[in-house]
Amino acid sequence: MSKILTAFFSRADENYFGGSMRYVKTGNTEIVVNKISELADTDVFKIEMANPYSPVYMTCIDQAKKDLKSDARPELTDLPESIDEYDTVILAYPNYWGTMPMAVFTFLESFDFSGKTILPLCTNEGSGMGSSERDIKKICSGADVVKGLSITGSNASGCDSQLKKWLKSNNII
Repeated sequence: MSKILTAFFSRADENYFGGSMRYVKTGNTEIVVNKISELADTDVFKIEMANPYSPVYMTCIDQAKKDLKSDARPELTDLPESIDEYDTVILAYPNYWGTMPMAVFTFLESFDFSGKTILPLCTNEGSGMGSSERDIKKICSGADVVKGLSITGSNASGCDSQLKKWLKSNNII
């Protein structure tokens, strides 16, 4: 049986939900990852920035845009010692400016994913996967990057059937 890692970046605080701002204690991506943990036997690693973005949404998106434009690689609080034991990595993240948050780039560039299967999962409010799948394939050139799952963040708590179908189609459950 293959060993699976779910690595994710999620942001709580003030978030955008279909046209309005709302403060949340748990980010949408983390809500989905918690559902994955209930359905599948995976280890979980949260990708966290050493210097997190602002809790204020508009300031956060400005900071994220600046990092994207400068191709920044934010320092992370921690990394797994190794990912060698994992055959499959579920990589979950919100869509930031049409791709993954730059902290996810930092995470991916810290390891060799050759021979591994990566399942991208992107929460968003209508912007879909953006270029994230292409970006993952570029960074993780030796990995098999499968078709990702786009989940509307404001529906994270109600995505059970969509999530189960995707996990089943990728032989996770």
